Amino acid sequence: MSKRHGRYGFDAPWALTGLVLGAIPLLALAAASFASDILAAGIAFLFGGLYTLTSAASYLYTTRRGKFAVWTEEFQRLEGDERLLDLGCGRGAVLMLAARRLENGRATGIDLWRSKDQSGNAEPAARANAEAEGVSDRVELVTGDLRELPFDDGAYDVVVSSQAIHNIPDEKGRTQAVREAHRVLRPGGLMLIADFQHTSAYETTLRELGVVDVRLRDAGWRFWYGGPWFRTGIIEARKPSA
Repeated sequence: MSKRHGRYGFDAPWALTGLVLGAIPLLALAAASFASDILAAGIAFLFGGLYTLTSAASYLYTTRRGKFAVWTEEFQRLEGDERLLDLGCGRGAVLMLAARRLENGRATGIDLWRSKDQSGNAEPAARANAEAEGVSDRVELVTGDLRELPFDDGAYDVVVSSQAIHNIPDEKGRTQAVREAHRVLRPGGLMLIADFQHTSAYETTLRELGVVDVRLRDAGWRFWYGGPWFRTGIIEARKPSA
């Protein structure tokens, strides 16, 4: 994986902060218990504190390195001339990785730019990252809702999304976002959706739309947000050719 030059923040920074802050009182209680010769309580609090710190380390690794490694491997299949759309692109972590591969293509990112989903999430930050990575000439940024994409049918060869669709609060909205992703994908095009929630529902929606070449797979430990209980699944699908 080549060196990154942009600044991509932290995914759901409140969650990472909560893990770190949660470990502090547990370790303090462990120290107090050991000082008071309450061995059983000390061991329990120590285990809890170390467990929480380990979860924080896993979360930090994923948001700063692991997800980049996974997506870099996913994009090895790109030929370099595709039109790619990134749903919920944020500061452009996935978008810029794709753009690096698309020397003769174009990468479009769409987002509502909400900072609670990613620290410092704003369109100017994504534009600055495109400049820093040297891909601004092949990157387009659009402000819009994933449930109502402002693009023509079949406009893109590849549609991707990383930890974004689950942020839509209702099932109907998430289903509509997947339907929209399918609509703007050309026949024969590739869809890749990485998420730690609702992936089975996304697969069901695609099958209802007539997509047969679809599968759900585990992204592996590099995409854990704290541990295997917050693992990321990847939906890989090919839209049927016309």
